Amino acid sequence: MEFSEFEKNIDNDLNYINIQISKENKEKLYEYMSFLIDYNKKVNLTAIKDEKEIILKHFVDSIFIKNMIKGRVIDIGSGAGFPGIPLKIVNREISLCSIDSVGKKVNFQKELINRLNINDIETIHIRAEDLADDLKYRENFDFVVSRAVANLTTLVEYMLPFVKVNGKCICLKGPNAEEEINNAKKAIKILGGEIEEVKEYKIAEDTTRTIIIISKKSNCSKEYPRKMGKPLKSPLE
Repeated sequence: MEFSEFEKNIDNDLNYINIQISKENKEKLYEYMSFLIDYNKKVNLTAIKDEKEIILKHFVDSIFIKNMIKGRVIDIGSGAGFPGIPLKIVNREISLCSIDSVGKKVNFQKELINRLNINDIETIHIRAEDLADDLKYRENFDFVVSRAVANLTTLVEYMLPFVKVNGKCICLKGPNAEEEINNAKKAIKILGGEIEEVKEYKIAEDTTRTIIIISKKSNCSKEYPRKMGKPLKSPLE
């Protein structure tokens, strides 16, 4: 896909959600897409390989929350950089920390950041359970974001220990998340959070998403997150 076609496609998709971005940002996202497709041929980073689907389901899906975040942001389980790096591209004011437990994905992010010359972004190969012990990171972020990482009950145990009191977690989910949200309410309360808003929206006529915004109301007990994969194997109930 040439840049002119990319620009037309992303403009159309972003117009659907009433967001506009600069041509410079579109050029960076185009280079991001090209590098992702090329890198994905040798290292499995994403199952989405079609260019139009990358634009919609990776870039537009991530950028949707750009006006909801500010300050110091951490992306938990960022994979090939979503949603954090597209958000950083279109919102330079944020300071981003992007973490993932898979080394090859973090290596891709580091190479991408160098190629795009993005400043004020840190990438770390680490599990959230381990980084949460570091006082430089624990309860030290204004916003924590995550997309399609785990069931919400597990996910909030990874996320809430990183966010400041009065900060927010923004979880990006697919449609029909009601049961998952209901099952997570006890865990959210234990971890010092409270559901502020649940919003179902469309990024395209046939593509529905859910945003779950959780406010941090009190400090999280130091026993969380639990270690050795326990949040995944034995979610808080």
